[in-house]
Amino acid sequence: MPELPRLVRIPTLKTVADFRSYVASLGVELSCEDQIVTGTASPLAQPVERIAINGKRIGNRWAIQPMEGWDGTTTGGTTEDVRRRWQRFGESGAKLIYGGEAMAVRPDGRANPNQLIISEENKRDLAELREILVRAHKERYDITDDLVIGFQLTHSGRFCKPNDKFRLEPRVAYRHPILDRKFNVTSDAQVWTDGEIELLIQDYVRAAKIAADVGADFVDIKHCHGYLLHEFLSAHTRPDRYGGSFENRTRVLREIVEGIRASGNNIEIGVRLSAFDFVPFKPDPALSQPGKLGPGIPEDFSHCLPYRYGFGVNQNNPVEYDLTETFQFAELCAQLGVKILNLSAGSPYYNPHIQRPAAYPPSDGYQPPEDPLVGVARQINVVRQLKAHVESLNRSTVEPGMQTADSTFQRFNVSTQLNLIIVGSAYSYLQEYLPHVAQFVVRNGWTDLIGLGRMTLAYPTIIADAVEKGTLEKKSICRTFSDCTTAPRNGLISGCYPLDKYYTSKPESQKLREIKKAVGT
Repeated sequence: MPELPRLVRIPTLKTVADFRSYVASLGVELSCEDQIVTGTASPLAQPVERIAINGKRIGNRWAIQPMEGWDGTTTGGTTEDVRRRWQRFGESGAKLIYGGEAMAVRPDGRANPNQLIISEENKRDLAELREILVRAHKERYDITDDLVIGFQLTHSGRFCKPNDKFRLEPRVAYRHPILDRKFNVTSDAQVWTDGEIELLIQDYVRAAKIAADVGADFVDIKHCHGYLLHEFLSAHTRPDRYGGSFENRTRVLREIVEGIRASGNNIEIGVRLSAFDFVPFKPDPALSQPGKLGPGIPEDFSHCLPYRYGFGVNQNNPVEYDLTETFQFAELCAQLGVKILNLSAGSPYYNPHIQRPAAYPPSDGYQPPEDPLVGVARQINVVRQLKAHVESLNRSTVEPGMQTADSTFQRFNVSTQLNLIIVGSAYSYLQEYLPHVAQFVVRNGWTDLIGLGRMTLAYPTIIADAVEKGTLEKKSICRTFSDCTTAPRNGLISGCYPLDKYYTSKPESQKLREIKKAVGT
């Protein structure tokens, strides 16, 4: 009978040498530096000089990622829980902050009934959140003219739950032979029509105007994790102008950017992209039992080969990635004037070990089928490949109209550089060794910025502490218990229940313990 992989917990690796030795035993490339470098000598303390965002140079090399909030009002406004989170993100020291969470561009696009909505009705609340963040940053770090704040715009598509925490109301780009069963897609009427997409694009344009009005430096057009615009990137089987060819599958992004610019809005634009995907996974039934999830295994995909239902995936073997179109997408972003490309992978809804490597699964997930460090290395090295691809194009000189041996330039055909700031993800599982790895990848140009998500719920100042003190508060380090996912999956507010006393003291904490015990996470 197969067995669960035996994980070596990061806290048991007492030295950098121990960490390196264990990584080597896994057969993956995950380099790190021996010491945490402090002060202005730290690679993580260097500003991003080559590209300005709204006239600002990003002041250091770490970012707060956009996450998904479950604690706003039912009308998409703010609460004390939301305001506290944004304040802590301001205190983090990061100079690139995606506000802190994804904002639905319309009410029916929410992934839960308490997600923020970017609308005229909520404009005052959103302005207040930005002010709270900036004020907290200024009080701790004094300087804010190098602080760049973005709002992530989203429609949840297949994962919509706008009216009830437990009732899916999905709208999809196309019918999916595996995911439809899991996410209650039963009718072609749930597939977006061209006319509905055109109206949705205007919702994004209006949302970008609101973001500019309340002082955001940029908007991020979300193309990751299986949400709607990411799903359009894999709409190979969709027959109309928004499906089939790469040109058609990226049309939504192009028309959103064109609409923003045509409206006279000069706000900067970023994109968060799942650079690759795998097929959906499920708990292995042979190793699952009551109160104990089995390790993840791929859903049976033999009936849908070649696999034309993912982006950045090998269609002949969809448990491998293929970055051909990922490279094309990066080039397209630069052509459109997108300045920040933030890279993630997979989806938390159907292959969470790909998207956020963790030692402990969420309640709707499965035990890790591989050591999470393998997943960390996978994402870091994909970002490295994309960064190298962009730089290889920038080293070439091509005049308009010239032909070269490089087919990418025959497609792209510009004389200007690909001005993209690259943000990498999947660093939380590194725990004590996060600064050591982060220093290496930034110093060696594998990425421009280190993006941190769930880690900052428990310990927002982790990189600031590393740069200022050279040490971390071990009791505050995220151990990837996945409570920040299990809680909202079960209708509770999001937050770090194990390590943040603000959440530990809430009545939801006891409910969460009971839920985890029942499902065996």
